[in-house]
Amino acid sequence: MAINVLDARDTFAAPRVRVPALRLVATASTSSARRLPLTVIAAGGIGIIEAVGLLAVAVAGIDGVLTSVRPTGMALALGLSALAAWVVACAGSGAGLIEGVGRRLFMGLAYGETVLVAVLLVAATVAPVFAPPAGLPLPALALLVLAVPVGKLLLAGAPSARQWVADGPRTRVQRPDPVAAHRLLATVTLGVIGISLGALALLAPAQAPDGGPGAAASSVVYTND
Repeated sequence: MAINVLDARDTFAAPRVRVPALRLVATASTSSARRLPLTVIAAGGIGIIEAVGLLAVAVAGIDGVLTSVRPTGMALALGLSALAAWVVACAGSGAGLIEGVGRRLFMGLAYGETVLVAVLLVAATVAPVFAPPAGLPLPALALLVLAVPVGKLLLAGAPSARQWVADGPRTRVQRPDPVAAHRLLATVTLGVIGISLGALALLAPAQAPDGGPGAAASSVVYTND
């Protein structure tokens, strides 16, 4: 039986217990876990930059390979396919690590690159058919190349990187479409651009190759006698 008004209130309503300290701790830990660590940024950036470097080296050296080695069609196709897979794996694993999807592909690719560098070093030592650029010794060049996969392994194996992947992918903030929010401004801007391009085409026509109307202005040469 309720003795006073407070007891009567407690008999009909469930007691509420508020623990503000625990709530603050949980919020702080969640916000700190979602902060992108520097190790993850560095590791993912190395993977993406490595992919760009591989692509640049392939584009710059494909002519020399075709003229000196002259591989068959099947060998060329296999080599280009392996290089494309390597580039995509480097960039994709780096981006996946930054997004927090996982680091298994990133670590596996780094281990594979380490083994590849070791195998190429042994092969170049046994059969010296490769001349290091800029007069570098072969061990020094191998150490420079080996620094990339080793750095990736060290950065991706850091405790902050492991915690980042364990927390899962980042939750993306839903942002409104700027075109839908400012439809009138987008329409006016598109109209101004279209009118400007039309006026430029009407008021400044190209000139013909002989110097008359319809030719490019750069093809007209003026000489002074």
